[in-house]
Parts: sequence; C-alpha cells; structure tokens
Amino acid sequence: QVQLVESGGGLVQAGGSLRLSCAASRSIFRMNVMGWYRQAPGKQRELVAARPSGGSTKYADSVKGRFAISTDNAKNMMYLQMNSLKPEDTAVYYCNAKTAMYDYWGQGTQVTVSS
Repeated sequence: QVQLVESGGGLVQAGGSLRLSCAASRSIFRMNVMGWYRQAPGKQRELVAARPSGGSTKYADSVKGRFAISTDNAKNMMYLQMNSLKPEDTAVYYCNAKTAMYDYWGQGTQVTVSS
C-alpha cells in the first residue's frame, strides 16, 4: 500500500507558475510509473505527465514545453513544475503511482488559473 499526498495547488493568474508536490509513504524507486493526471469539471481525468521506470517521460500535447515532471527517489517525492499557465489548465491535479498490480492515487490538489 502506498499513500500519496499532493500539495502546492492554488489560484494563479494566466502566465504564472506553480509547483505541485507529491509525497509518497514509501519508496517510489520500484514503481513502474509515476505520473500526474488532472480532471477539469465535466471532463474525464486525463494524463498530464508520466515518468516510467527506465523509460522516456511522456507529456500531454497541451502541456509540452510548459510543464516538467521530476522525481526525487531519495525523498520519495514527485514534482510537477507548471509554467506559462493557462485558464484551460484549471483542474484538480492527481498524483499517480503504478505497480504491476496496483494503481495508487492521491486525493488531488486544485489548480485554478484566472484570465
């Protein structure tokens, strides 16, 4: 079992930046994939960025060049640096960790971008 806790969300003006953090209750080193998802009101949850173990990082087309995912295995932390934020980035952002058998989710953190 892994508990994931997100933080760092908030209200920001368009063009601004936020850094989301995800704290894991145990080592993320052995996770198959660590990633960030988001869900806007009335929309399905979508992948924002994912970092597979030993693989290439993947970004949604809508955030490429603006967002950056990173991990700190020593601290069991994952981050999402979000720059040049747009109103359409407004959503609840979720931390996700995948193993071969399980899918773990955080409770989410709200990001609101005003125009």
